[in-house]
Amino acid sequence: MQITASTVSLTVDDVAASSSFFTTHLGYEERMAADGFSSLSRPDAAADIVLLRRGMEVLPADQRDQRASGLILAFTLESGIADEEDRLRTAGVDITLPLREEPWGERLFQITDPNGVVVQFVEWASPTA
Repeated sequence: MQITASTVSLTVDDVAASSSFFTTHLGYEERMAADGFSSLSRPDAAADIVLLRRGMEVLPADQRDQRASGLILAFTLESGIADEEDRLRTAGVDITLPLREEPWGERLFQITDPNGVVVQFVEWASPTA
């Protein structure tokens, strides 16, 4: 098996709101769109994102009424995590978990899109003593 791309499919109430959030603040571009559907992509290694409106009949019956919840969409950055947090805060994005460093060397912060999708940015640092 050879995987050529990765896509995360998220079921949300307001596709346009999430699509706008990801394109405005996170550098995604909308590749395809239709009523209740948006496909987003970036030119780097980030996973593509498909947004589907909750309740759509194309979804399996047991998934139609579920929302994207209980997951964290995490992006690893090479460097500059503090600058990225500052950029997003300046742009008016609510930082729902401020930048912090875990004992195992992970620096991270989180934002949340209008539909409650949690996006985490991670940068690996040296573990603290």
